[in-house]
Amino acid sequence: MFGFVTASLEELSEEQKNRYQAVYCGICRAIRDTDGQLCRLGLSYDMAFLALLLTSLYEPDEKAGQGRCIAHPAKKSPWVDSDCIRYAARMNVALACYKARDDWQDDRKHSALLLSKIFGKNEAGIAEEYPRQCGAIARCIAELSRLESAGCANPDEPANCFGQLMAELLVMREDRWADDLRQMGFYLGRFIYLADAAIDYRQDIKKGKYNPFAAMGSGEDFDQWEQYLVLAMAGCTEAYERLPLVEDKDILDNILYSGVWLSYRRMRQRGKENQDG
Repeated sequence: MFGFVTASLEELSEEQKNRYQAVYCGICRAIRDTDGQLCRLGLSYDMAFLALLLTSLYEPDEKAGQGRCIAHPAKKSPWVDSDCIRYAARMNVALACYKARDDWQDDRKHSALLLSKIFGKNEAGIAEEYPRQCGAIARCIAELSRLESAGCANPDEPANCFGQLMAELLVMREDRWADDLRQMGFYLGRFIYLADAAIDYRQDIKKGKYNPFAAMGSGEDFDQWEQYLVLAMAGCTEAYERLPLVEDKDILDNILYSGVWLSYRRMRQRGKENQDG
């Protein structure tokens, strides 16, 4: 249910690519320092978007450096660190724990069960530090499970549920920007949930799993489903444009206006090819 909120790299300059990668590496490094080496297995570029958004909004003091890691031992990679980076890292682990459990429940993959145990060791600590965000994850996941088990025929209900989850994650602190960040997160969450449903439609039908579009009974209609996605992203960017963002806004624009759509269409095409093959 993740992997959509990424940049269109071919549209970024080298300077922008380096900045994007340094933020990503900073999150990876923060996960290592706070939650342990193994939790880096759940690292996602989606959280680089969150870190860039909050950094652009709050302009925190940043520390920068270079270093080698397990994934890239031969070459030093640049990284940046700040309270926004560390917040994104903790949310990354919290979401990775949920995703691993979701994969285990859906497909009974033993690798997912193992990952859920790895990430779950840090769950209590993250919940203690961020009770509002982790409480939202717990409530929304429980409600999503109920809706999916009931075969909810209205795709808006589970999509809104995931939107509420993402709304709380985008709000690092309660302040004058919290309402706009919540609107952004809500509609971004809707986009992620519905895009994932569109991509998995055939596979879900084949496996007899819940899919909101299948439950709606509309048949395979990507054009109709894409209207849901267009409206969701419109709600997200409406709030986004109200935020006083300057630094890194070029990368954020790339992600929201190009990257999410490129990721969606690539995943949809890949899923189609896998089914046809």
